[in-house]
Amino acid sequence: MSRFVIRGGRALRGRLEVPGDKSIGHRALLFAALARGDSLIRGLSAGLDNRATADVLRALGVSLEETGEGVRVSGVGLHGLRMAKGALDCGNSGTSMRLLSGLLAGQRFGSRLVGDPSLSSRPMMRVVGPLRARGALIAGASGAKLDEVYAPISIAPLVEGESLLGLEYDMPVASAQVKSALLLSGLYAAGPTSLSEPVVSRDHTERMLAYLGAPIRVAGPMVQLDPAGPGDDGAAWSGGWDGFDWEVPGDLSSAAFSLAAALTVPGSRVEIDRVGTNPTRTGLLDALRDMGARMTTRSLGAAAGGEPFACLDAEYGALRAGRVGGELLVRMIDEVPVLAALAARAGGSTDIRDASELRVKESDRLRAMAETLGAFGVPVEELPDGLRIEGGSALHPARVDSRGDHRVAMSAAVLALGIEGESVIEDVDCVRTSYPSFAETLRALGADLSEVEA
Repeated sequence: MSRFVIRGGRALRGRLEVPGDKSIGHRALLFAALARGDSLIRGLSAGLDNRATADVLRALGVSLEETGEGVRVSGVGLHGLRMAKGALDCGNSGTSMRLLSGLLAGQRFGSRLVGDPSLSSRPMMRVVGPLRARGALIAGASGAKLDEVYAPISIAPLVEGESLLGLEYDMPVASAQVKSALLLSGLYAAGPTSLSEPVVSRDHTERMLAYLGAPIRVAGPMVQLDPAGPGDDGAAWSGGWDGFDWEVPGDLSSAAFSLAAALTVPGSRVEIDRVGTNPTRTGLLDALRDMGARMTTRSLGAAAGGEPFACLDAEYGALRAGRVGGELLVRMIDEVPVLAALAARAGGSTDIRDASELRVKESDRLRAMAETLGAFGVPVEELPDGLRIEGGSALHPARVDSRGDHRVAMSAAVLALGIEGESVIEDVDCVRTSYPSFAETLRALGADLSEVEA
């Protein structure tokens, strides 16, 4: 187990790139595996989460080769996956487990999805329930809540002549993972898949399916996939797609930590190149503009599957308090911990609401961030669905625990960078799941940050 030791107060300056977007990377790997022929995915994250998806695909008979150009995937087509010899290990990646549940629900072979202790404590009924409603033979293990299921997830095969059913489903909570799992299962269904969300969650799956010519229609929070319908170009759908060459843009969730450090450490200015700026993911940028952040965005065009990307420039300056909730919160759900760190430096009271989803991530992120902020001297109130943070107080160094949550660890590190003196963040091995080069990147910008064995 390792820890970060941080001596704060040093300005950060420079230009950098961040690892490829994990969410886009997962989907690029899946669609490449289902393509007819070879695909090249450039810029894929080296984090453990994307590796988990790649390893599962290998176990399902897909050839993936890491080259100097990127990851070359030999697609097997929609119906070319084969039964694995053992359980499919998703590690700590909830995205892998939920998306693969949808994909494997339509296969004519059985599968068993397992994960590490953290993933095995996360709720899965939100995916299992609607998959069962369309005829999938899927079950999970019992756990902490009587009405929930947890990993391992067991999926029985569909027999010859049996297919998944069409589905009309009003999602109670906006969730890109649930939506994507149902769309992937819809590729194997006998009828349309029609989904409606309360607000639009991240739309990477829809963009990629449309780009590949699949029969998908999107109207705001409503999505329909009809395997018997015409493709996005109006022509009859061929029942699959050819291989492709995609570049995965940089992960905005990873870029958020360098942005936050630049905005809150005096004398700092940081430029981050080739960052994904999908509008369903840029809630943090909108929130920061509302808080008066000195930040600019320069568009660079489109990357994998029509995903927009840009260059971001951030400079230290005074921030004012803000309020985040509703649709804006959905578009920045992963960035709430680092927003909390930013709010500690903003003048006034910042309210974060509608974020109860964060209680069932790798940790209870609301409680974890409330305790982390409090350790540094930030006045904070933990709410049932969020946080109320009083910014602008004099802060002091602290020793805090990440609770095995990569976003909590990195958000605590960002807060420590702006505080004179030595702070320690315990249990930071988890950072490797999403941002293995986090410490190295901050050191290159001038931070006094070391990672040592505990």
